[in-house]
Amino acid sequence: MNSLTVKRIFMTFAGILLAGVSVAIFKASDFGTDPNSCFVMGVWNLAGIKYSYVYIAINALMLLGVFFLDRHFIGLGTVLNLFFMGIIVEKGMQLFDKYLPERTFGVRVLLMCIAVVMMCFASALYFTADMGVSAYDAYALILDKRTRIPFRMCRIGTDVLTTAAGFFMGAVVGVGTLVTAFFMGPLIEFFNRTVARPFLYGKENKQMQKQ
Repeated sequence: MNSLTVKRIFMTFAGILLAGVSVAIFKASDFGTDPNSCFVMGVWNLAGIKYSYVYIAINALMLLGVFFLDRHFIGLGTVLNLFFMGIIVEKGMQLFDKYLPERTFGVRVLLMCIAVVMMCFASALYFTADMGVSAYDAYALILDKRTRIPFRMCRIGTDVLTTAAGFFMGAVVGVGTLVTAFFMGPLIEFFNRTVARPFLYGKENKQMQKQ
């Protein structure tokens, strides 16, 4: 196993762990979650079962579409996301409710800002690792690949649609949801360019940027 593969595996695990933690932080801020989680939360409100079960069911259905559209995006990261993301979020929410039940407005704002940055950073890590992404994330990437519309615009489109669906199912749509719906794509691109690609490719990344 070469160093590049080790880096890709590390980025995949780190990205999924941080993404799960960021969703829990979003929920703790009570300013709304990211668009995908907003949709899942909406279904969760209606289903009345554990969040992790709802997450797995929704993403399994989305994964069927990805399988037929472009299975290149299915990999280790997809499997880890499918089975562990919901559990990470669920445990994170329980920890916040146990150890930080009372949250002032200032604390909530801070949590929201941390969640936005962490979510975008996490997405950049496992997108760049290219070992499979979540079923939801794959749709914006597929649109970008097939239509040549910039990724940030594709991401805004999928985020707005899922936010609207989550809202109509009773999920909390707040400042955090709107910020991620419109700015997550550009922030992911920023972290791709400044952190994820340089970490993975090192000097080769600098050469590619100059070309």
